[in-house]
Amino acid sequence: MQVILDRFVNLLGAESLLSGVLVVGVILAVAEVASRRLTGGRIHASAIAISIGLALAALAGWITGGKRGLADIDGCGGLAVLGGAALRDFAIVSTAFSARIEELLRSGLRGMLALAIGVGGGFAVGGIVAYACGYRDPVDLATIGGGAATYIVGPVTGSALGASSDVIALSVAAGLVKAIMVMVLTPCVARWIGLDRPEAAMVFGGLLGTTSGVVAGLAATDPKLVPYGALTATFYTGLGCLTGPSLVIAVIRWLV
Repeated sequence: MQVILDRFVNLLGAESLLSGVLVVGVILAVAEVASRRLTGGRIHASAIAISIGLALAALAGWITGGKRGLADIDGCGGLAVLGGAALRDFAIVSTAFSARIEELLRSGLRGMLALAIGVGGGFAVGGIVAYACGYRDPVDLATIGGGAATYIVGPVTGSALGASSDVIALSVAAGLVKAIMVMVLTPCVARWIGLDRPEAAMVFGGLLGTTSGVVAGLAATDPKLVPYGALTATFYTGLGCLTGPSLVIAVIRWLV
């Protein structure tokens, strides 16, 4: 039995990238089942998968004493490539490829103002909280602020500016908390904020921006509103990724 186990681990090590894909696939499958069975779809599978990934990375770091999470475990080294900067940023940027500026213009001034306020407000709130917690480096403030915008913008901003892995992980955690809150609270407050028409969904997506949270929240509220909220939320992500490592960091350096 031990010989078979050793051969299996060696096989995973030899085909590290495929083993990484296998691990991610299993996590996604578990997250999908958990989303449907345990939350009735109110918490999106992507948020659950990220939570599982963070928990496993912390557990692996505690067991191995390493700094690469599951990639430090024999047979899972491919995760370092699969989750590396190149593939990660390609996947992130691709989320904005299907969005068209013509569709954004249809939302009018309200949609554009929502985007400006949402992106700027996300960076501002995250940066202020980070500053209050003792962070003073402009790169750290911008990265954590980006995470408060979305868990996608944070890593992109941090990687572009050279932030430490700890700060980038913190930005992902901040964005994940925001996404889950949006998923859960949107159906509860929809009636009180007038979230019952496409124009309102566009403004909502532009203000909050976390695409998975907005999509799941709107799906639980009214599935017909999902495309409209997802549209501006996607632009939010793209705008945050563009302005974080450029305009936002310049403003933070001027202030701090």
